[in-house]
Amino acid sequence: MQDLNFPAYEFRFKNSENKLLIFDPIRKKFVVLQPEEWVRQHVVQYLMQDKKYPRSHINVEKQLQVHQMNKRYDVVVFHPDGAIALLVECKAPDQPITQAVFDQIARYNLPLQAGYLMVTNGLQHYYCRMDYGRQVYEFLPALPPYVPK
Repeated sequence: MQDLNFPAYEFRFKNSENKLLIFDPIRKKFVVLQPEEWVRQHVVQYLMQDKKYPRSHINVEKQLQVHQMNKRYDVVVFHPDGAIALLVECKAPDQPITQAVFDQIARYNLPLQAGYLMVTNGLQHYYCRMDYGRQVYEFLPALPPYVPK
């Protein structure tokens, strides 16, 4: 797999039926290693190891409804009270981060109301703090580290 713009992390791999699998510590199972999954697993490690978000507060690839349509988010981090701290949209490294990607995460965030958004293709990372009072988002140079609420 391609080197990404993240620190080096240790991953568990295995082969099954001629497919390479990577272990997802959140879902607690091996999943097929596709380019977007490679990015997603780096994000999970980045959140746990570098930003100190507790594993128990992280959720990966769950379904949500947006305007009566089923969608899947990549990564969500919850506060202990159940409020959503962070919503992450992962793309494969060959997918550029465009306005359409920001529009997608904004739509996903409508029912979630996350405090922060992250968009990444593993090479470029964008971080935003949401200001719902003013209905704007502010780009940040980095995500803040985990702070218990």
